[in-house]
Amino acid sequence: MALLLCAQLASAPARAALFDDEEARRRVEALRARVDQLETTLSQRLGALEDTVKGQGLLDLLRDVEQIKADIAKLRGQYEVLTYELEQAQKRQRDLYLDLDSRVRKIESAGGGAPAANAPPAAEGLPPASAGAAAGAGTSQGPLAAAASVVTEQRAYDAALDQFKSGNYAAAVASFQAFARANSKSPLAPSALYWAGNAQFALKDFRGAIGTQRQLVATYPDSQKVPDAMLNIASCYVELGDAAGSRRTLQEIVAKYPTSEAAGKARQRLGVR
Repeated sequence: MALLLCAQLASAPARAALFDDEEARRRVEALRARVDQLETTLSQRLGALEDTVKGQGLLDLLRDVEQIKADIAKLRGQYEVLTYELEQAQKRQRDLYLDLDSRVRKIESAGGGAPAANAPPAAEGLPPASAGAAAGAGTSQGPLAAAASVVTEQRAYDAALDQFKSGNYAAAVASFQAFARANSKSPLAPSALYWAGNAQFALKDFRGAIGTQRQLVATYPDSQKVPDAMLNIASCYVELGDAAGSRRTLQEIVAKYPTSEAAGKARQRLGVR
């Protein structure tokens, strides 16, 4: 019995030591788990930080894309301005040729025309030449007034176009719209509305641009600017995120104006030939 008691007393420190080892192991495991948890948290935070950095890079990329879009819109406007000016120069050249040809024919006709005896009677107290001048004065007022009106319209239109070309789009919108209201019967009115819509596009007022171009299409359905106006509407829909609206507009251009330059561009955007 004494021996058994001695044996138990001897084994007590061993059990205590074993208990201490297990407790230490538990603490080590708990500490390891804590370290693992901290590593996981740190990894997650680093990942979030990397995503933030990448997101900032994406924002920079998006800003670059917006700038490129603005540059493209400006280049498109400059290209269309140059195209218009070329068309106007060709038209002026044709008009000048026709005017010169008409004057030459009148001179040729005057050389072999009727004798002066067939001319209208002279006004009382005036020689025949003066009487002719007096008679012509009344008939010349109409053409002179019309010519002066055309010159005034052209100057107002060119002033608005200069604002567009200089990048003063807000002023160009106001000037072109004012021109279209004041000169609704002018052959330049459809072009004024078209350029007003383009200036609104450059200002990123896409809904306003759509409204202006639709006004052109509704008011001047036979104008050569209609296909180009519809192409601008399609571009506005793209900027507004309405891909379906843009596609419908492009398809309408191809269907209604298949031989126009705008229809060729519409086919390219649609990916069809």
